[in-house]
Amino acid sequence: MNAAAHPNELGEFLKARRAELSPRAVGLPDAGVKRRVKGLRREEVALLASISTDYYIRLEQGRRQASAPVLDALARVLHLDDEERAYMLELAGKAAAQPRRQAAQTVQPQLRRLLDELTISPALILGRRMDILAWNPMAAALLTDFSKIPEKQRNYAWLLFSDPAMKNLHAHWEDIARACVAMLRREAGRNPQDQRMARLVGELSMADDDFRRWWGDHHVASRTRGNKVLRHPVAGDLTLDWDALSCAGDPEQQLVVWTAEPGTPSHDALRLLASWTATTDRSAADR
Repeated sequence: MNAAAHPNELGEFLKARRAELSPRAVGLPDAGVKRRVKGLRREEVALLASISTDYYIRLEQGRRQASAPVLDALARVLHLDDEERAYMLELAGKAAAQPRRQAAQTVQPQLRRLLDELTISPALILGRRMDILAWNPMAAALLTDFSKIPEKQRNYAWLLFSDPAMKNLHAHWEDIARACVAMLRREAGRNPQDQRMARLVGELSMADDDFRRWWGDHHVASRTRGNKVLRHPVAGDLTLDWDALSCAGDPEQQLVVWTAEPGTPSHDALRLLASWTATTDRSAADR
């Protein structure tokens, strides 16, 4: 990430990660004395990374740039996973620079064809910032009628936090919302110059206390796969797996598909929902 544009983003990330580690977790003695700070102290991180405390303080304050070996040491000390390490490198400007201007996304023809072929499984196409670029009738039946939502608000993260119906639909909304924030932050690290991303994060932070707090935790995750438990008004309770398939022609577009294990009540419920959707669509066409 461009350090001039975001002078303290790396420092805030490091601070958040050290706050989650106890001395015992990194092999330091813990005498049980009450600590004034949550997690590791700055000097403890510096000691474990074999750098001076002053160096680390300047780094966390955004007044010093870190070398690649120092970042590798910090990743080890702070127990960062692969996603968090890659994100840290991007914040430190050690990853390939992203273009400042991005063309508007249009749905890739291959993804559109795949989407149109899916008649039983709910599916949609997500672009940058979790923008909803396209969807099939089953996705509209499962989640919401996206056609009735203004285009500028067709964003999965925005709907998840701002639409009461979306909150009620997810049985474990907090877990899903936290994961959504982590995915959005990961994408923000890949595209640090994306002004629309900055605007979306700002609006969500002002509108929702949970989003603002979780964004400040600096957790990151990639959009690959997961599962959800939904309480649907027509299909009832559903336990669904979702997979995100990236497009070779535009890696920033993904086809997200919800499926249920064959033979389960959720699988039967999806088929019921597909039948209900087809009947509803035919009735609307006849009017």
